[in-house]
Amino acid sequence: MALRDILIEGDPALTKRSRPVKKFDDRLASLIDDMIETMYDGDGVGLAAPQVGVLRRIFVMDLDDGEGPFAFVNPEIVESEGDQEGPEGCLSLPGLFGIVNRPMTVTVRAVDRHGNPFEKTVEGLGARCVCHENDHLDGILFRRHSQIPLCALEDLPGGEEEEQEQALLSDEAGELA
Repeated sequence: MALRDILIEGDPALTKRSRPVKKFDDRLASLIDDMIETMYDGDGVGLAAPQVGVLRRIFVMDLDDGEGPFAFVNPEIVESEGDQEGPEGCLSLPGLFGIVNRPMTVTVRAVDRHGNPFEKTVEGLGARCVCHENDHLDGILFRRHSQIPLCALEDLPGGEEEEQEQALLSDEAGELA
């Protein structure tokens, strides 16, 4: 496994639509492992392949809920319900946060690193993360969805910095990749 550089807003790769994965081999497995290591190193909850310069439809996610990291290859959100609004950040926009409205529950259909199909339903932070990372695969940064201009954590409306940090660490919101 190896750490990869995370692209920062302004890099054209972050605004391009990713292509589907067609080949499930050791190279794909290595990319997924590198993405997971890079996500952990950046203290992220999720990371999409375009953020490390690979325009393929892949993202990884670990909600720190004991289930371990998940890799979603060629993901498709097939159902969403409810509504949640909260702070969101991104490893490609370091130090910037916004308030974003996302579904409370989403069901995503994808394949794993071996090409085996699966479906996963997630709520709260998981739903936020799936939507955020899936947007990356379409060249969309969370800035586009923010209800406020992006700002430093302590400048988010609705509370003190310590309260905002707690909200980001709760199951209701999270700093995403």
